[in-house]
Amino acid sequence: MAERASGSLMVFHSSHKATLHTWPVSSFPLNISSSRQKQSGRVRAMVSPISAPKRETDPKKRIVITGMGLVSVLGNDVDTFYNKLLNGESGIRRIDRFDASDYPVQIAGQVPDFSADGYIDGNRYQNLDDCWKFCLFAAKTALQDANLSPQVLKTLDRSKMGAVVGSGGGGIKTLYNAVDALLKQDYSKVLTSYYPNNMGPALLAIETGFTGPIYSISTACASSNYCLYAAANHIIKGEAQVMVAGGTDSGVIPSGICGFMACKALSSRNDEPQKASRPWDKGRDGFVLSEGSGVLVMESLEHATKRGANIIAEYLGGAISCDAHHLTDPRSDGSGVAACISKSLKIAGVSPEEVNYVNAHATSTRVGDLAEVSAIKKVFKNQRELKMNGTKARLQSMIGHAIGAAGALEAIATVKAIATGWLHPTINQYNLEPEVTIDTIPNGKIKHDVNVAISNSFGFGGHNSAVVFAPFTP
Repeated sequence: MAERASGSLMVFHSSHKATLHTWPVSSFPLNISSSRQKQSGRVRAMVSPISAPKRETDPKKRIVITGMGLVSVLGNDVDTFYNKLLNGESGIRRIDRFDASDYPVQIAGQVPDFSADGYIDGNRYQNLDDCWKFCLFAAKTALQDANLSPQVLKTLDRSKMGAVVGSGGGGIKTLYNAVDALLKQDYSKVLTSYYPNNMGPALLAIETGFTGPIYSISTACASSNYCLYAAANHIIKGEAQVMVAGGTDSGVIPSGICGFMACKALSSRNDEPQKASRPWDKGRDGFVLSEGSGVLVMESLEHATKRGANIIAEYLGGAISCDAHHLTDPRSDGSGVAACISKSLKIAGVSPEEVNYVNAHATSTRVGDLAEVSAIKKVFKNQRELKMNGTKARLQSMIGHAIGAAGALEAIATVKAIATGWLHPTINQYNLEPEVTIDTIPNGKIKHDVNVAISNSFGFGGHNSAVVFAPFTP
């Protein structure tokens, strides 16, 4: 792949303590207008200028990333994953797990040759859904990366450790097989305990002895970011010192493919699977369903420093919101997304001018791609030094859309961009939409010193989320 150099916008400022507020609906801070303007009977989201508060300085409330783990169609360790992204490699291919030859959509991202040997007891969990196998593997490798081995964990206060891992579909393969077993009246094969969405973090708690906050969040494709946001708040409130957070999904099954086909959300470019996902390209025709898991270890700076942890990056803040508009489409003007991004910057103590990298949601859908671009333009008036790519769309062109795991995989890619100084390309850029005037890093990686980065994730139901990362400075 081609490489090119990039300038970077570096804005330095002193750090001061930030205050995190809970706002009543009637007084949302600057991001969403408190007055409801109705057009055609719908609420219109409004974005107004923000004055960013100062960044957090309390080491009990500053949150750092100390470990990462994943399962993906490009490999099951973080360095392999990111190197393949930088090289523009694609993990999308024709479906081979079941006969999809009669389906209009015959392509997907499938995790190849997955083995959890050494991380999961095969005898104990022989019937465990892949969704939860991916979750346990990603979480345990993230803890290993953070130097939190089982032996080390026994020396720490595990009542201050928890896990929030989201999923769009949960153990959907288990449910699919259960329905098939019921139709055949083979009731012994109905394994309902492995289906619910909370199984991943629950099993992780059993494996690690964590007794802090343990639960799952399901907000479709925004699930991971919602979990990162929630986990951070547990640390800020003093309810936890270490949180394992992210997402997992394994929905490449007949009902998964057919369900998204019914929504007309999937690309049907079956003859060119590696070119199927084309974010912001005029020829885009939908996303490519994928699977995997991504997990980050989030830790208070105080706790990380005391145990001498390696700090990879800092989590500055995040925000969540809802469009209250449509089940599958965002607001076409991007106002709901823009309001969420603005709110995330306010909570993070960051001004728009400090951000020089956006890892976009960009799933290659007709409406969603341009709505997000419109939102980014609303928030970031000066885009000269702004770089924008995506780990499921641009990245999705390489790894596909892993639904509940997508945001965590993107967050990992964002943190790796901060750590390495390299941004992965957006491949399959052939005929860019004229509205896209931001540098999308087409077809070749670039060198770019990230000052502040945001990672966006949006889900069916109008769920919006944005999280903010930066290089760690003491």
